[in-house]
Amino acid sequence: MSFWLILIAGAGAAVITACMGCWLIPVLRKLKYGQTILDIGPKWHKEKKQGTPTMGGLMFYIGITAAFIGGYAVLCINKTISFEGLEATAAIKGISALVMALCFGFVGFVDDYIKVKKKRNEGLTVVQKIIMQVLIIAAYFTSRVLSGDTSTVIRIPFVCQLDLSFFYYIFMGLVILYLVNAVNLTDGIDGLCSSVSFIYFIVFAVITVNIRLYGMTVLTVAAAGGCLGFLAWNFPPAKVFMGDTGSMFLGGLVTSIGIGSGCEFIMIIAAAVYIWEALTVLIQTTYFKITHGKRIFKMTPIHHSFELRGWKEVKIVIVFSLLALLAGAAAVLLSYGQ
Repeated sequence: MSFWLILIAGAGAAVITACMGCWLIPVLRKLKYGQTILDIGPKWHKEKKQGTPTMGGLMFYIGITAAFIGGYAVLCINKTISFEGLEATAAIKGISALVMALCFGFVGFVDDYIKVKKKRNEGLTVVQKIIMQVLIIAAYFTSRVLSGDTSTVIRIPFVCQLDLSFFYYIFMGLVILYLVNAVNLTDGIDGLCSSVSFIYFIVFAVITVNIRLYGMTVLTVAAAGGCLGFLAWNFPPAKVFMGDTGSMFLGGLVTSIGIGSGCEFIMIIAAAVYIWEALTVLIQTTYFKITHGKRIFKMTPIHHSFELRGWKEVKIVIVFSLLALLAGAAAVLLSYGQ
């Protein structure tokens, strides 16, 4: 396996994504596709971030997709890998993962488009989003079954394997639904979602190499490169926001890579920061309703609580990235028992 070719795919995704910003950001400004900031967030967000171009996730759609296709094509031409047997299966899983992510990204794009046209931070309704997301999840599992991947086993490394049968699709469908929206919630301050996602994809690049799913490795490295290229424009202070266009796409990649690799349990460990972010929202909302107005956290998702405590955005990004790195290290160790 020529790993340097895979690294070129990652570098290619980073360069294409970063270069796309030179063209896309001026276009978004010209179209006046600026972010409308919610009043319920920190007050200085509305003052400093209002009008910043959004829908920047389109940048890494192109960068990651182009790098994945180009990287895999070069590997095939170079005869480093062949489109047969286990490698064909890995390639199909990689393609399926990317298609699912693009579908989730489309939902985010529609949501963002409605927001910028109406000049308010309300796009698709919650019900509309969930219906569209459930349809994507159903289509993803259907495509897996039709391609011959009928495994309903969840492997808990070093412990056991659980065959959930039909309930696998229900359980993992709910996990996908939760995680995609958790990634979306993590996109709340400059550079946070991009940084945490970069680490997640690097972790899964290592994991997919360990389990010899090289077709999926190409996608994970390309995804990491895309996040890095986007950070060139999104690191505090952000010149562009990814919007739901980007965060939904990344959420789709996070879940489809984890499940497509057969590492469902490990995925949950590696995604600890996303899970924590969304969990704080659920806890806060539930507690608020039960106590008729009391709160546990200053504000959720939890990164806003740290902002209100005086933490700078860069500090939050660094700390949360370190937490993601610790969770990722645990996930990599577990992968040896996969």
